[in-house]
Amino acid sequence: MENILLAGANGTTGKKIVNLLKSSQYFNPIAMVRKQEQIEQFKSQGVDTVLADLTEDLTHAIEGVDKVVFAAGSGGKNVVEVDQEGAKRLMAVSKMANVKKFVMLSSMGADTPEEVEGMEDYMKAKQNADQHLKASKLNYTIVRPGTLNNSEGKGKIELKEKLNKHGEISRADVAQTLVRALHDDAPCNITFEILEGDTLIGEAMNEMTMSVS
Repeated sequence: MENILLAGANGTTGKKIVNLLKSSQYFNPIAMVRKQEQIEQFKSQGVDTVLADLTEDLTHAIEGVDKVVFAAGSGGKNVVEVDQEGAKRLMAVSKMANVKKFVMLSSMGADTPEEVEGMEDYMKAKQNADQHLKASKLNYTIVRPGTLNNSEGKGKIELKEKLNKHGEISRADVAQTLVRALHDDAPCNITFEILEGDTLIGEAMNEMTMSVS
């Protein structure tokens, strides 16, 4: 089984990712948390944890890690230091550790931050992090969902490199897409957008893989 470090494990989407990884026959989740008191909830589920802060040194967090999912966010409080620079710090240690893949949870609108009213700073931070990942020489997948909601997951999405429309998607389906992106046969070194749709997640990812191969 591959060890998957999850930055943002304590978030709403992050917890869904942990549960999917935990039930997978391929992956072992390592929940990266920022506070000591956050450890117990994962340990009680038998999930490995590591205490690390994206604003500090992350060298210890990457030990024994095969792949990384970055699903962390500052909630708008510290977008440059966490969403941008924190992501860059994790990329740097991932590269040193020869991590096999880095899956980034980004956002639709990250390629045109100036067009997203009221969220320009956040989108600019995501854009900078995404561009840094593309230039990092790490194997990567950047997933850009539309507006997240807490609806029940349908297991079906619409996926394209550029969808050219707005919409919503459940956190559950985003989590499933991110986990699917960890598989070796998933599309690599690509950025794509997702919304709720009619195509099974695995099928949508396979179609993307075939279109870029």
